[in-house]
Amino acid sequence: MQGTGEASALANKKEETVGTSVAQSSSRTRVASIALNTFREAVRDRVLYNLVLFVLLLIGGAIFLGELSGGQEKKIITDLGLSAMLIFGVFIGIFVGVSLVYKEIERRTVYALFAKPVGRAEFLIGKYLGLCLTLLVNVAVMGVGVTLALLYDGNGRLAASIWEAILLIFLELTILTAVAIMFSSFSTPALSALLTFFVFVIGHFSADLKSLSVSLGSTSARALFGALYYLLPNLANYSFITPAAHGNSPPPAFVATVAVYALVYITIILALATLIFSRRNFK
Repeated sequence: MQGTGEASALANKKEETVGTSVAQSSSRTRVASIALNTFREAVRDRVLYNLVLFVLLLIGGAIFLGELSGGQEKKIITDLGLSAMLIFGVFIGIFVGVSLVYKEIERRTVYALFAKPVGRAEFLIGKYLGLCLTLLVNVAVMGVGVTLALLYDGNGRLAASIWEAILLIFLELTILTAVAIMFSSFSTPALSALLTFFVFVIGHFSADLKSLSVSLGSTSARALFGALYYLLPNLANYSFITPAAHGNSPPPAFVATVAVYALVYITIILALATLIFSRRNFK
């Protein structure tokens, strides 16, 4: 009888494990479906094509400007190309990111989605991953454009070394996208875009916030700037455009560290967004 009981317990445990595995697989499938659908919608948006085309034209213009600069071709092409990649990537991440959730609510498609076995966390994560995939493709296309411009100018070594800086740009965009989706989970697109843009600007002056929190005499001001320093992402770590224009590459250990920082920060932001979004009443 004891052996039979142990066998039954093992069988039940095995069934629970299999059931959990199936549920996890199903959840991953739903997230992947939402992400791919978001990517397809973004690909059909002509605004993204226009932005990428504009950046590629800008890179072509950088070649012309470089020829007039007297030996500064590679610096101008790299600096202008990577800066354009960052700025237009920010525009895509913010303005598309803040409208992803709001658009589904306005169309009332969330009612049909949540009527199915789709959780709100799966919905947000799927939307986020779909937009990140869109950004990855756009950044890759623009990166190829900068690379070809440098190869045309005869700077093959620099063309190969800029991809670490491009990776840092993409990591920064993934953080901003998560912030945009978090704000859009409870606010309007206009306010969400404004708040996300503020995070982008302030995040690049993170070191100044820390200096202010130490130098100010007011206790409340020190507490405010100290809180902002720790709460807002330190985006200055991902700004490697100027060193890349001079042929420098970030150390692999530094890239790994900021990648882990981005992953942790994104996880926290998406968890907060899910908590807020789960409390929204769509009735």
